[in-house]
Amino acid sequence: MEEHFQRDIDRIGANPAVARILDVVCTMTGMRFAAVARVTDERWIACSVKDDIAFGLKPGSELEIATTICNEIRDHRQTILIDNVAANPDWCDHHTPKLYGLQSYVSAPIIRADGAFFGTLCAIDPEPHIVDTPQVRATFELFAQLIAAQLDAVEDLKTARGELLQANEAALLRDQFIAVLGHDLRNPLSAVDAGARMLERGALTDSQRGVVQLIRASTLRMTGLVNNVLDFARGRLGAGIVLDKQLTNLGPAIAQVVGELQAVWPDQIIKADIIDTAPIHSDVNRISQLASNLLANAITHGTPGTPIEITLHTSAKGAELVVVNTAAPIPPEAEAQLFKPFVRGDGSQSGLGLGLYIAHEIARAHGGTLSVASGDGQVRFTLILPAVG
Repeated sequence: MEEHFQRDIDRIGANPAVARILDVVCTMTGMRFAAVARVTDERWIACSVKDDIAFGLKPGSELEIATTICNEIRDHRQTILIDNVAANPDWCDHHTPKLYGLQSYVSAPIIRADGAFFGTLCAIDPEPHIVDTPQVRATFELFAQLIAAQLDAVEDLKTARGELLQANEAALLRDQFIAVLGHDLRNPLSAVDAGARMLERGALTDSQRGVVQLIRASTLRMTGLVNNVLDFARGRLGAGIVLDKQLTNLGPAIAQVVGELQAVWPDQIIKADIIDTAPIHSDVNRISQLASNLLANAITHGTPGTPIEITLHTSAKGAELVVVNTAAPIPPEAEAQLFKPFVRGDGSQSGLGLGLYIAHEIARAHGGTLSVASGDGQVRFTLILPAVG
């Protein structure tokens, strides 16, 4: 049996509803043989059979296509119903009833959604039965449509699974590539930053110092992008945001982030208000990354020449970190997507659109929340952390 025919037999046989359909048509008509057949221009192959007359067919059995009425149904695609061959002038001399000793016969075409002819749902009996009725016709045609729909559904599911598998494999390779690339970029970036810091300690003209500051700003930005890409890749590869939580004060870390950004963007006014009265159970490096992402976002998308405010208030109840910058309101539809990967709230093409996503994931990993609100010429990001998480 060729592979494609065996596949059709397996698909029909694997569906218990088909066997139930054959039982129903036999019970309804009184006929004692029913089958679903795969019919081509050269083959007639039984896929599922109910045989109470010892006709001798089983799944996989074949009849010579020229000896069957199904060969004609394949051409005209119309349902045939015969009560009594001997009393029917159109069928009494037909070779098929004579060859197989049939008196009653029903066959409905099974046609796939794309118009392809699959085969037939048929029933036979050596005794006459009243089957040429609207009810029997409607029932057989409905059952034939259901069988065709099931075949289409199986095919669609197989195609969808194959496409999903290919997409998953491509996504995995892409994310592995991103992770390796991001890791390999860290060393040269660290070397560039170290060189810029060394130059900054020497005697420089104002022009040279401006160049060094530009190098440090670019290095800091690229390092942030690499870290965000690595975190995104880890999340896609299943590791997620990894935390190393300890009970620690966040104030010094936030002050250091502000100082670093202020050093590389000396013309940007950053007002810091840090009231750090209680330690928080957190990963201080991740919170620093979150704060750096929020400040970098404010510098990039805020109105040039306007100050940025960052406040940190901690207590026994937890921590609140707020970053505010001057900017036009974010449209509601953009605000709803802001913490998704590769989204930029102002529609610009700067950055990868991962900074706010990573910040949101860091907050979520801590059991906290990161929210945004805009209006009255300001954009405000608020992080809420529990004291113990």
